[in-house]
Amino acid sequence: MIDILLLLIFGIVTWCVASEGAWGAGLTCLCVLCGGLLAMNFFEPVADMLERSVSSSITWRYRWDSISLIGQFAVYTFLLRMATAYVTPNFLQMQLTFYAVYRWTAAALAGYITMSFLLTALHTTPLPREFIGFKPERANLFGFAAPDRQWLGFTQYVSERVFSRDHIFDGPRFTIGQQTNDVWPSFPIRYASRRDEIAGGGVESSASGEGGKGGIKLQKNGPSGKGRPDF
Repeated sequence: MIDILLLLIFGIVTWCVASEGAWGAGLTCLCVLCGGLLAMNFFEPVADMLERSVSSSITWRYRWDSISLIGQFAVYTFLLRMATAYVTPNFLQMQLTFYAVYRWTAAALAGYITMSFLLTALHTTPLPREFIGFKPERANLFGFAAPDRQWLGFTQYVSERVFSRDHIFDGPRFTIGQQTNDVWPSFPIRYASRRDEIAGGGVESSASGEGGKGGIKLQKNGPSGKGRPDF
């Protein structure tokens, strides 16, 4: 079921973006990409803020991540698209063959990014660990591709290699003595564990997410400095 839904999302977004023409499709694709990266970077601190200021109940604690992630993606993409429409030309002349190829390529890329982002957002929802065919370990696009892990890998690469500062996306490190190993991303594992806890009726995590056994220390280094959820 999840495979068919993803294919529908891809097809609908591709068709809608292609209707904007070659220039509009290219701008929309860029806005979708940037909006997705911004949302991935800021959804954790915004979810923390909403939890503290709006509702900190157990029921809502599990909802703020997905609300923050999807909401910011929609807002950033809309604002960026409005900004580009205001400051860039509405139409550029180009050769007919190039126009068709460029338009559908940009539209398909925008559709795939949107599909990948929404599949990634499913990890943060307060739903069972596995539902309607979705499994965190599975290649959820007909067993052929794993768009969520591709998007997470791209986000990780950009935060580590392109815009790396003191903190990177999903960047816990394991320290053994004085030696720090490479970054070990854990986004799908952390959220799968939380969904498993929800399905099992758990309401609070018994682990702090920081510390360990045998001299091994897990250092949270996510965008919020906390590494939601706290496992």
